[in-house]
Order: sequence, then structure tokens, then C-alpha cells
Amino acid sequence: MGCQPLWNSQVYNWLKNIQVCLLCDEPSDNPYGACEACERELPWLDEQCAVCALPLAMAGLTCAPCRRRPPAFTKVETPWHYGFPIDSLISRFKHSSQWPYGRWLAEMLGHWLLHRFNEDLPRPQWLLPVPMGRKRLRQRGFNQAEMLAGWLSSALHIPCDASLVQRPRETQAQQELGAKARRSNLQAAFALRPGACVKGLHVALVDDVLTTGATAQALATLLRSAGAARVDVYCLARTPKPE
Repeated sequence: MGCQPLWNSQVYNWLKNIQVCLLCDEPSDNPYGACEACERELPWLDEQCAVCALPLAMAGLTCAPCRRRPPAFTKVETPWHYGFPIDSLISRFKHSSQWPYGRWLAEMLGHWLLHRFNEDLPRPQWLLPVPMGRKRLRQRGFNQAEMLAGWLSSALHIPCDASLVQRPRETQAQQELGAKARRSNLQAAFALRPGACVKGLHVALVDDVLTTGATAQALATLLRSAGAARVDVYCLARTPKPE
């Protein structure tokens, strides 16, 4: 009859469970979207600060800034440092609206967090995406942190509240500023939704990349001052010192 698609055509890829690696485009049996070879080559962050996840020379240490002035957040959890190809995937997701890369990164982060929960990491009660100013949201069309938090919420079975923390004041993009300017840029930039209550709660902030930690610190300070018992930070990648 000639109307039946060929067995090797794309119609039957799902039935045969043919996966293609997002990084090298080769067939893969790995259900996580990347072949085992590419997954091993990802920039996994092993040696890091026990608090802010800053890349260090040895594991199990706390960086000097966290020792001198402990941040308002308790723990940063991230699987990778900001290196190739993670940096490229995040950029494509964030700046080119290539959402499948963001979805895959969120799934990988979700698997990482489930592993950490099975070890000793306490589970938060809420996931809170880092909010974006209205002007930048109109320009980009989406908040990548909110999308990541939504995907993580489904994977971890932890509720997500995308409106609890708001950004009523427009600020300059953090990527354009140095470490000191980033901190002053965020003064009074965030606020809680009117009537919101976080007293006694353990919450986790969700973002794509942690650079200086200024945004996480500002939000954690706000939440702790409102009575939150613990604030953690979940992100895809951590950069080394900006300098």
C-alpha cells in the first residue's frame, strides 16, 4: 500500500526509545538527554565552598568571605561550575529562548538534588524563583528562573510560588556590574507579596547562575528578616571569583 512509514523513520523513534544526545547528536541509551561520555565530561563541581559553592582547590572547606561574614542563606546547591558546555547551554536557554536546553538542565539539577536529599540535605517546603523586573521580563518574554523552578517543582514534588518574592524596583542588569556595584544595585530591589507569610518556613531560591551571590544574599536577607527559618539556593552553575 505504501502508506506505512519506514521502521527507521522518525515516527518510530519514540517506540524504539531512540534518544539523541543534546551535546554531540549521537544516539544515546541514557534517559537524561546526554550520552554517558558527554555526561562524564560536564564541568562537575566537586571542590567547592561548603556554604556558597565557590570553586576551591579542595573539598570540604569554607571560603574566606563566608568565614568572615556568613551569608543569610544556609547552603548553595549546584552540580556544575560555569564552564563549557554548561555555559553555552544556559546562554542558549536564557538569551535565545531554546527552552529544551533549560528543561534538560533542570532535569539534571533535579536528579542531583534528589541524590543530595537522600544523603543529608533537608528538603525545603517551597521553591521560590528569583524574580525579574517588569521591563526585562517584557524584553525577554520569560523569566528563566521561574521556568527552572516550575520544572524542579514537578521533579521534586515541592510546591513553587512564583509571586511570593517580587521585584518592584527596576535595576541595572547584574551582568553589567562588578561585585561591589552588584550589592548596591540591589538595595531595596525586592519585596514580599503583600500578606505573604514565611515565618518558620524552609525555602529554596532558584536561579540559573550564581556569580557574586549578591542577588541570593539580598533575597535571603529579606526572607530571613520576615521570619524564614532557613534559605537555601539551587542553581545550575557557579562561577569562580569574578576577578
